[in-house]
Amino acid sequence: GPLPPPTWLEIFEAVDKKVICPQHPYLFQMFPSALEYKMEENCLLANVFTPDTKETDLSVVVYIHGGAFQIGMGHMFVHNSLLNSGKIIVVNLNYRLGPHGFLCLGTEDAPGNAGMKDQVAALRWVKRNIAAFGGNPDDVTVAGYSAGATSVELLLASPSTRGLFNKVIPESGSGVGVWAVQRDPLETAKTYAQSEGFVNHDDVYELEEFFKNLSIDKLQSTYSFMDRRDSTFYFAPCVEREEANDPFLVDDPANVFKNGEYDKLPMLTGFADMEGILRLSSFEQWKDDMNANFHDFLPADLRFADDDERRKVAQEIKEFYFGDSPVNTDTVVGYVNYFSDVMFVYPTHRSMTLLAAAGSESLFLYVYAFVDNGTSIPYPDVTGADHCDQSKVLGDNIFLTDTDTQTDNLKKMKVLLTDVWKNFITTGNPTPEGSLAAKVLGEWLPTSPARPRHALLNASSELRAALWLGRMALWDRVYSEHYRAPVPPPSSHKSSRIEL
Repeated sequence: GPLPPPTWLEIFEAVDKKVICPQHPYLFQMFPSALEYKMEENCLLANVFTPDTKETDLSVVVYIHGGAFQIGMGHMFVHNSLLNSGKIIVVNLNYRLGPHGFLCLGTEDAPGNAGMKDQVAALRWVKRNIAAFGGNPDDVTVAGYSAGATSVELLLASPSTRGLFNKVIPESGSGVGVWAVQRDPLETAKTYAQSEGFVNHDDVYELEEFFKNLSIDKLQSTYSFMDRRDSTFYFAPCVEREEANDPFLVDDPANVFKNGEYDKLPMLTGFADMEGILRLSSFEQWKDDMNANFHDFLPADLRFADDDERRKVAQEIKEFYFGDSPVNTDTVVGYVNYFSDVMFVYPTHRSMTLLAAAGSESLFLYVYAFVDNGTSIPYPDVTGADHCDQSKVLGDNIFLTDTDTQTDNLKKMKVLLTDVWKNFITTGNPTPEGSLAAKVLGEWLPTSPARPRHALLNASSELRAALWLGRMALWDRVYSEHYRAPVPPPSSHKSSRIEL
C-alpha cells in the first residue's frame, strides 16, 4: 500500500505540477498533448475543486479515472458542470497503473492491488480533510468511468472502505466483469515475464526480483493490452490471500455481493447502448478468426470440462449474435453487441441482480443511447452510443477543449445528465420532485427483483421496464453453468518453492 503523506509544517503550494503515474504509452498515442505531463513514481496526487460559495457541508464526489487499469490520470476529465451547480465539491486522483499498480504475486512486497490501495488512501484523506474545504465528510459519493467504474464496485466490495463513502456511481464498468479482477494473477505475471525472456518458472521470488529489476519504462511499454481476445486487459485488481498484510479484497466480488457482505449504499449505474464500439478497431483483424475459432473470443471468466464443451457453447453464443451468417460487415452490429454484453452490459446486469437480491434498495439503472449528429462511425449499421459516451458528455476531457462545435441536442443532454448526477450526489434520488430530471423522466423508481426497470437516456428520454431480456437470459445461463471464479496467488512463504 502507499505510504502516508508527509506532515506539512508550512503553507503547501497546491499547484498543478502535471505529474502522472508511470503508464503504457497508449495515452500519449491517443492524446499527444498529454506528453507535457511527467511520469513519476511519486505520483499519488489528489485534486480538489471547490465551487465559489461560502456554504459549508457541501456534498462531495470523488471521481476515479478509467483507462483499463493501464493508463489515465485523475483530472483527464474535469467536471465543471457539477462544480458550477454550487452544491458539490469535486475530487479526483491518480493511482498506480499497469504492473506498477496491479502486479499480484502474493508476496510481502507484491501482495497485489497497490492501485486500489492508493484509491482507499485517497478516500481516507478525503474523510479526514474535506471539511477544511467546505465539504461534508459524511456525504461522499464515489464515481468513476470504465476502469474507474469497476473500481467503484470493488471499493464497495472491499471491507477496508466501510464508512468512507455514502453513495456510488459506476459509469460503464462493473466489479463482477471479466476484466475487473484477474482470474489467475500469478499466470498473468508469468506470461508477461516470459514475453520479456524470463525463464525461471519455479520460484515466485525470482519472478518478483525480475519485476523489481525491470526499468519503469520497460515495465510499462512492452505489453499490448487492447488486443486480448478474452476481453481482459492484462494487469488488474486481484483477490489477495487472506493472510496478506492489510488486504484490499480477499473474496470474489460476486460472492461478496451475493452474500450481502457490503454496505447497502444508493447506486446510480449504467452504460452506453453500444459499448462494444470500443472493439471496432479490431474488427477487420478479428472477423475471420471469429468465424474459424469463435471459442478463442469467449470471456476469460468462463470454464469448461473440455474443449468440446467449450466449442459447443461458443457455437451457441455465435448463433445467438450472428445467426447462420458469418462475422462480416453485414453482421457488424452482432459483433458490437457481443462485446458490449461480454464486457459491460451483462456484468452491470449481473452486479445489479446480485445487489438487489442481497437487499440493496436504492439501485437506479440507465442505458445511455444518445447519438450526436456529429458522430461518425465507419459502419452505417452501427448507430449507438460508444463506450463511456455518457461520461464524455458529463465531464470535459482536458485534451479535447473545443466546446464550440457542440450541437444544441448535445448541450441539452449535458444539462439533463448534469441534473441527474447532481440530484443523486446531493440527495440519493436522481429525480427529486421539481427537478429538471423529474420533468423529463417523471419519478425514476429503483430497480428491484420484483420490478426490474431502467431509464433510457436519449434525445427523447423515458423510463422503461426490464433490460434486453433475451440477451441477459443467455448470459445468465452461461454464467450459472460455466463461471470461473478468480483465485488468489498461492502461498509464498520463503521456505516454499512454487511451480508456476
